[in-house]
Amino acid sequence: MEAQAVMDVRAFLRARILGLAARARRLARIDYDSVGIRPQDLPYVPSPEHFKAANARLASIDRDIGRRLRVVEREWTHLPPQRVLIDIALVEREVDRARRAFGMFFEVFSQRGSTYAPVLAAHDVIAKDCYEAVHQAAPRLLDRKGLAPVTYLEHGYSPATMRRGAVLSRLLGEANPFAVIRIPWDRDNPWQAVFMHEVAHNLQADMRIWQENKAAVAKRVLAASADPMLAKIYARWHKEIFADLAALLLGGPAAAWGMARFLTHPAPRALTYRAGFHPTGFLRVLILVEMLRRMGFAADAARLERVWRSLYDPGRFHRLPPRLLDSADKLIPHVVDEIGFQTRRNLAHRALADVILFRREDEEAIKAATRRLTEGLLPDPALAPRHLVSAASYALQSGRIQPRLLSKRVVARLAEDHPPAPVTLSAAQAALAA
Repeated sequence: MEAQAVMDVRAFLRARILGLAARARRLARIDYDSVGIRPQDLPYVPSPEHFKAANARLASIDRDIGRRLRVVEREWTHLPPQRVLIDIALVEREVDRARRAFGMFFEVFSQRGSTYAPVLAAHDVIAKDCYEAVHQAAPRLLDRKGLAPVTYLEHGYSPATMRRGAVLSRLLGEANPFAVIRIPWDRDNPWQAVFMHEVAHNLQADMRIWQENKAAVAKRVLAASADPMLAKIYARWHKEIFADLAALLLGGPAAAWGMARFLTHPAPRALTYRAGFHPTGFLRVLILVEMLRRMGFAADAARLERVWRSLYDPGRFHRLPPRLLDSADKLIPHVVDEIGFQTRRNLAHRALADVILFRREDEEAIKAATRRLTEGLLPDPALAPRHLVSAASYALQSGRIQPRLLSKRVVARLAEDHPPAPVTLSAAQAALAA
């Protein structure tokens, strides 16, 4: 290479490195000011500990950026240009990680400075109460010091969760420091049973029973059917079935009806098998029916099954493997029993139904709260937030209260229970620095 060309290449690389350095370490911290939190937003924001966890992750990435950037700045003058480009690309990779992580945290936290803040705070309270249900029934099973899930709004058909510690592809392999639950923009009303389903995914992860459940379901179905294909299918479905059953234990029969409404689609969708982690809609609701029976709500179970089988008749149409359909009535009770009522080592030799309790008196309290809501009154303050979700669902079904008014009242009631925030922005910022 000619001397002038060498000089031009080095000058080009120098400019490239200067530009990279100028933006490389700008996303190392997030706080109340940077996401636009105002004094009036403080009652609805996640805790300082959530911000600290986010900053710890950003600082870790920033240290990697700094380390790699120092290598480039120290060695670019005497390494071959292609090697310099590789080293630059390694810095860019870390900058991309920082950009993605910062972007996710900014998106989650900044929504608490919007008109949606009370709704999000209300859903935080519901999620925290689902954890409290386990703390009450099974003290010391879960770590009380773990950060509660945080909710945010995004596009998408259904709620979804990114559990604590999950390695996220959107973050290029970064682990999530706390559970994040996505709520679609149009599903922000506080009567969505599917929201408790998403919280249950986080509970299952924190209980550390995914592998134990999967192996148990596969073994049970294989023993009952002698069919490896069916064992594989139900084992693949185990996480979603667990979350469905846990949602019923958190919310009672209202959660079953809510999940069924969420799963109601034209017959070609409900009766078509797709290889994946979600049970076929037709069978999924029959699993909910069986769980209601096991929980002692036989009348609700019979009514839901009657509605569901009236909507979907495989005798007229279906695209299900014959073995899967023909064995369902026999296998579904086995699957529900295995996931909901058999003991697990990681639950200290208790079953799911032992660590999340739902009793008939809980349903009576929900019905009483429903009556108060439809009469324009607030429910008993002692009613658990997760049960208020069910009461709001029943109140909506009644048609006796305008949906927007119902949502406003329930959100306001729930948001009151949001963990107290620092009283001023300066105190909030100081809490981050502590």
